[in-house]
Amino acid sequence: MTPVTTFAGKTVALFGLGGSGLATALALKEGGAHVVACDDNPAKMAEANAKGIETADLRQADWSKVSSFILSPGVPLTHPEPHWSAKLARQAGVEIIGDIELFCRERAKIAPNAPFVAITGTNGKSTTTALIAHILREAGRDVQMGGNIGTAILSLAPPSDGRIHVIECSSFQIDLAPSLAPTIGVHLNLSPDHIDRHGTMELYAAIKERLVAKAGLAVIGVDDPMSRAIAEACEAKGVNVARISIEPLGVKGVFADGETLVGVTGADAAPIASLSGIGTLRGAHNAQNAAAAVAIALALNVSPEEIRSGLHTFPGLPHRMEEVGRIRSTLFINDSKATNADSTEKALKSFDGIFWILGGKAKEGGIEPLASYFPKIRKAYLIGAASDEFAKTLGADVPHIHCGTLDKAVAQAASDAQALGGSAVVLLSPACASYDQFPNYEVRGNHFRDLVRALPGIEAKGA
Repeated sequence: MTPVTTFAGKTVALFGLGGSGLATALALKEGGAHVVACDDNPAKMAEANAKGIETADLRQADWSKVSSFILSPGVPLTHPEPHWSAKLARQAGVEIIGDIELFCRERAKIAPNAPFVAITGTNGKSTTTALIAHILREAGRDVQMGGNIGTAILSLAPPSDGRIHVIECSSFQIDLAPSLAPTIGVHLNLSPDHIDRHGTMELYAAIKERLVAKAGLAVIGVDDPMSRAIAEACEAKGVNVARISIEPLGVKGVFADGETLVGVTGADAAPIASLSGIGTLRGAHNAQNAAAAVAIALALNVSPEEIRSGLHTFPGLPHRMEEVGRIRSTLFINDSKATNADSTEKALKSFDGIFWILGGKAKEGGIEPLASYFPKIRKAYLIGAASDEFAKTLGADVPHIHCGTLDKAVAQAASDAQALGGSAVVLLSPACASYDQFPNYEVRGNHFRDLVRALPGIEAKGA
């Protein structure tokens, strides 16, 4: 835990007692603050009470005694309209901040030079966060990883000069962290997302820009127009910028030349590492993630040899093009995290000879944007509520069957792939939410993994 001592002796109101909210309340209390916490879910209030956190209905609070209001990042700050608790705080003139801001203030107080790497982007931020943490740990560094990935930031060990915090930040967290100024700030890419929470794409981009605007080094992906504009704006303000791309660069940064990662310093460009044969980093999107990780590692004085070793031993993240196992020349891939067509596109780009398991609760647009990849599909196996809709889209172009459940789809796809022979990939990449049959994509992916590992002849990875 990182006790938040910057609020010692002060009264702090908090709304949202999920995982990060409860961790925040405990860290504030440990640091000497008087915390009054609230949640719309009575069970969350009871859980906080059981852990010694005072709870109350903030509608009845005396806001004149509150120094700061801590809002969970999952609760609307501005759009579609501010949550009632945020409205009360604003009416009382009380600042509204989040757990990332608390960490930043504590770091400024106790260890202002402690290395702090903050990563954001519409896509790829979890993989990049996990990859850089892995490379640094493999190089013998003391690393704390968390934020929007896994562990809440205030549940991590406190900042210190010999410890590197590698933190994934969502746009919601950035919006609640006005003093965010990491040692290295990373912005990967921008595409439309969370517009319901930010109002416009321009406001969404402006929030993402805040993470790199005050960084000691800003590592910025420049493969989309709005991110290129962020890089140019930061540079114009005097920020030290390193660009990353899957296209050649003529300025400082790291780019991917096919599977080779090339570092550029001044007029010199030199290969740093190769992604060839690294199954956990397939595809152009992962090349961008790896380029960012290489740029960060080089800035933290990790040697090229240590970088190469870390890349090759990276285990990947569960449910993101995760290799589950093989039966002879058939590879089984768990991409349950692909809950829309944009995410599934990355998997379809990365493989050939695909036996595709898809379906669930469909998102707007369905799978029509994926039509250009249909020639790569040997057969499709439809599950869940979207089956009829997706069958119409696949039409006569892609052989397909209605399986209904994931259990039937895995058994049929495995049988068909082995019967046809040759190299094949059984790919769970649903392009759908899971809610029709599973509570979340993790449960769906775990079930797929269990089904595959139970197949006769499977050589399971990581079992």
